[in-house]
Amino acid sequence: MLKRYTFWLTAGILFQFLTAIIHSLSFFVRQKPENDTEQQMLDLLYNYHLDLGAGFHPTFGNLFTALSACFTLMCLLGGFTLGHLLIKHTEPSIMKGIIAINLAIFTVCFIVMAFLTFLPPIVLTGLIVINLFAAYILCPKIEASV
Repeated sequence: MLKRYTFWLTAGILFQFLTAIIHSLSFFVRQKPENDTEQQMLDLLYNYHLDLGAGFHPTFGNLFTALSACFTLMCLLGGFTLGHLLIKHTEPSIMKGIIAINLAIFTVCFIVMAFLTFLPPIVLTGLIVINLFAAYILCPKIEASV
């Protein structure tokens, strides 16, 4: 079982969905300030509007929410794409390429997370990378005959 790439790919897909679900919880929870400094910071985060030209006046909170939504959507896109191809029994040579693309994107994401975020997204993104790496290594390379 541990020597089949489908096991590791399924685990990677599940971690992509788990990461998306956990990360999307932040859209429903508003941070409460614990002191005056945090109150001032959150007030600026959600009430200070930047002038970015062309009529755009977002807050840093708007920009942060957009970036956060992109991470959640990236995890869902990877999970649904790999899951669909796995269900359709796509041949291993094609799967290896798609896994490699996901592995490259999530590895870069992991590096960014490791330097710029905090422990839960780092761990979850790392688990995605580990499972995709194992699936890539174990995926047989079958050359197409011409």
